[in-house]
Amino acid sequence: NDLFSALGSMAWLPESFAWGNFGVLAVGVWAIAQRDSIDAVLMFLMGMVVTILTDIIHFGIYYPVNEFAERGRDAFRFSAGMAILNLLLKPASCFFVYQMYRERGVNSKIKSSLKQTRSQYRKVKIGLMCILLEYYQLNCSFI
Repeated sequence: NDLFSALGSMAWLPESFAWGNFGVLAVGVWAIAQRDSIDAVLMFLMGMVVTILTDIIHFGIYYPVNEFAERGRDAFRFSAGMAILNLLLKPASCFFVYQMYRERGVNSKIKSSLKQTRSQYRKVKIGLMCILLEYYQLNCSFI
């Protein structure tokens, strides 16, 4: 997706377009590298949403009203096409990043609930053992 950002910023978009998109790319690399971090994925998702909005603003401000000179016309059209394709693909990328966020969020909740379930299971198990020991008139004080 950021390949299109690089190609899109080569002719007519300002440096802020490239800096914003490559900054989000850096956060995305961090989110992939830190497999157990929910925060990294959330920051990547928020960055993607913000760059969608800033890309639209960039297009509105910097898209030229008059035609480029014949010399730079092809580069402009290619650059504009890549930037627009980048913008069109970002919602799909956001969807996949959101799925990754949900996976990581559910996994961490499952791990914490398993720990709670194990401790509750142990309490029930000890309680049942005490009931059985008392039934057979043995002392339950060792547990």
